[in-house]
Amino acid sequence: MSFNSRSVSLEGRRGLVTGIANDQSIAWGCSKAFRSLGAELAVTYLNEKTKSYVEPLAREVGVTMMLPLDLGVEGQLAAVFDEIAAQWGQLDFVLHSIAFAPREDLHGRVVDCSKGGFLQAMEISCWSFIRMAKLAEPLMSEGGTLFTMTYYGSQMVVEHYNLMGPVKAALESATRYLAAELGPQGIRVHAISPGPLQTRAASGIAEFDELLDKAQSKAPARSLVSIDDVGAAVAFLATDAAKLITGETLYIDGGYHIID
Repeated sequence: MSFNSRSVSLEGRRGLVTGIANDQSIAWGCSKAFRSLGAELAVTYLNEKTKSYVEPLAREVGVTMMLPLDLGVEGQLAAVFDEIAAQWGQLDFVLHSIAFAPREDLHGRVVDCSKGGFLQAMEISCWSFIRMAKLAEPLMSEGGTLFTMTYYGSQMVVEHYNLMGPVKAALESATRYLAAELGPQGIRVHAISPGPLQTRAASGIAEFDELLDKAQSKAPARSLVSIDDVGAAVAFLATDAAKLITGETLYIDGGYHIID
């Protein structure tokens, strides 16, 4: 395929974005980038309180569908894909930007985590991505791309990241297996690993401001990543220009992950 402007376009493509909480969410940065390349979007919101933040953002980028998605509610994830199948009949990309661990387990040592907390973190942060891939597969008859969000703490011990480290490591491994299994159908799978970002999810990590300062001072680029930086890279990976890239954990962190 020769390089041309059409190869980096998402015109005529349709995608599902999960995990927008507010205008600081990585999923929001990705939504803006997807739309800027011409994609049509469906987005989810957690509950009625979150809906009040998500709805004006959805209007801003002309979202076609807004659907409720609480992974703790039985059947709601399947209902999202049923609605997409009914309205669109096909899907070109999915962004999974959802993670959770109970506060008491996240703030304690990994060795002290409860069984219930560990299983809940794995179900919401990892298994749900596998399930989304299963539900998306029949809608991606002409291929597609699946994205999930991870973090450097999956590979290295990051102070205060605690339980989410092992959970994200499992998520990255799942990404590789999904890429291998779905690749023959033209479905690509990526784990996106941004540098530290001041998001609602990050607010649950103790002493997060210190982590931001460390990243800015040590990253080769000497700069913190923004949600728009992440969005631009993710949107590119959804285009035909990246059709032979799959199974990767892509770091968007100014090079921070290469520094001791």
